[in-house]
Amino acid sequence: MFWVNVKRVIKTGFVSFWRNGFVSLASVLVMTVTLFVIGSVIFILATLDSSLTDIKSKVDVNVYMDITATEPEVMALKLSLEALPEVKSVEYISRAQALENFKKRHANDASTLEALEEVSDNPLSAVLNIVARDPGQYETIANFLKGDNVISTGSQTIVRKVNYDDNKTAITVLSKIIDSAKKLGLALTLVLVIISLLIIFNTIRLAIYTSRDEISVMRLVGASNRYIRGPFIIAGIMYGVIAGALTLIIFYPLTYWLGAATANFFSGINVYHYYIVHFGQIFGIIMGAGLLLGAISSFLAVRRYLTI
Repeated sequence: MFWVNVKRVIKTGFVSFWRNGFVSLASVLVMTVTLFVIGSVIFILATLDSSLTDIKSKVDVNVYMDITATEPEVMALKLSLEALPEVKSVEYISRAQALENFKKRHANDASTLEALEEVSDNPLSAVLNIVARDPGQYETIANFLKGDNVISTGSQTIVRKVNYDDNKTAITVLSKIIDSAKKLGLALTLVLVIISLLIIFNTIRLAIYTSRDEISVMRLVGASNRYIRGPFIIAGIMYGVIAGALTLIIFYPLTYWLGAATANFFSGINVYHYYIVHFGQIFGIIMGAGLLLGAISSFLAVRRYLTI
């Protein structure tokens, strides 16, 4: 008997959904927009996080030595840096190599090369390129370079400049952009969730009103509260399921179309491949959100307007 009642409730819920076709369609479309925004936030955060990770992986600290620093002094500092547990590698670029690299970079800039020829001595200094084991360890390395380790025998520092602050600023700015995107995405999602709840709430309210005669008959024949309320909750869940399915279908061609562009712009992440690889997780989030929105809003409407 229990399963018979369950089947009847589900069937009646389907009938209620189709009976209020235009209103149901409006509810599904609004919820689809909400779920689409939720999915878009997932993709946007994935691309931004990938970009930040890629930038961090390419960041290094360039230590520009003073021109007066001798090669033994620079090599001694290099050994000291390599002994740090935070340091992955240290590349030494001599003054001569730095000059050669500069000429190659400006091979098509005749005026710059002519100006360089007029300088009697090599104006470039030696450079140490430091790569940390983890991007978060660069601050420790930078602090090390501010200590007595960079003092030569003449009590003068052999380091002219460390570009850690420039890289730190870039990473900090990108991190703030990602945090702002998360907050904006959350705020927009909450607004659309509230709108969806209100629309579905009023859709169920309208369905209760149009079914008032049937509800009266069911009360007279002794139908249980669950049996009377169940179809309206089923209808609300259907809104969420259909909206979730539509959202997943829309994302497939959209991510396919945007895949190549995002791969070139966002440091190699392809949103289409991301969608395929993480489809299980995205499916769970989208469909779960749709079910929750539909079930909660219909449940609240039934409790508010269907007094038994």
